[in-house]
Amino acid sequence: MQVVDPHIHLWDLKGHRYPWLEEPGTSFVGDAQDLKHDYLIGDLLGEASPIEILKLVHVDANHDPADPVEETRWLQSVADNEGHGKPNAIVAGADLSAENVQEVLEGHAAFANTRGIRQILNVHHEPLYDYVGRHYMREPQWRKNFGLLKTHSMSFDLQLYPSQMNEAVELAREHHDTQFIVNHAGMFVDRRSVAGYRQWRDGMRKLAQCPNVAVKISGLAMFDHQWSVESFRPYVLETIDTFGTDRAMFASNFPVDRLFATYAGLWNAYAAIVSDASASQKDALFKGNAERIYRI
Repeated sequence: MQVVDPHIHLWDLKGHRYPWLEEPGTSFVGDAQDLKHDYLIGDLLGEASPIEILKLVHVDANHDPADPVEETRWLQSVADNEGHGKPNAIVAGADLSAENVQEVLEGHAAFANTRGIRQILNVHHEPLYDYVGRHYMREPQWRKNFGLLKTHSMSFDLQLYPSQMNEAVELAREHHDTQFIVNHAGMFVDRRSVAGYRQWRDGMRKLAQCPNVAVKISGLAMFDHQWSVESFRPYVLETIDTFGTDRAMFASNFPVDRLFATYAGLWNAYAAIVSDASASQKDALFKGNAERIYRI
């Protein structure tokens, strides 16, 4: 199977600082202690077999917020040397509320493989699920600085929970000429109620009404540690039905989902779920959409 994987992470603990891995704890994702080791391009490519990775998109790995451009500098050197072009695209980290955000964006933009920015936005009333403790999309300075992305022709990887999707719709409409990519199929976290399901479903449908919003089907194992093809199926199919086969793409979220799956296991599960799709639809979901949306 050939794939373009639009959501992976690499980290080099010897040469870089990742605060979240300095004293890793346990969260809904699992025990981060199991991730406290270098994960380099060779590690990913080495365990991908029998999946053939054609191209890769690296998404920021919560690198040292004091120097986010250093991660991009390193990743570009990986692509230019041992990665033989991979990662082909870099989605860098930046705090859009920071006073120096213009300087940071210019720093990222100086590297050939930079395509966009991700700033994690996940806020949740339960501490177990809360990432940032701030509603960035409600902050005037953050929203003002968001417009800088267009200046640098950057996309925005949108990582949030369903409870935040109405605000994200407003943001996407306001910045209709910026490409948004919803991470991890909208991170359907509140799974214990019908209301939680409806909030995810309806929020995704509203986002999909914005033509500049696409979605990555990834990270499902973060919320489903004992997953199966059948447990993934309804979320995969609902997401594809909502966004269409021209704005949805599969991704691995490795090595985070490595806690609960093999690389081939995830991709084979996706393939089984869409086995009835046409050849052109499969090509779009597994390769073409990622290439087009991330301009690789």
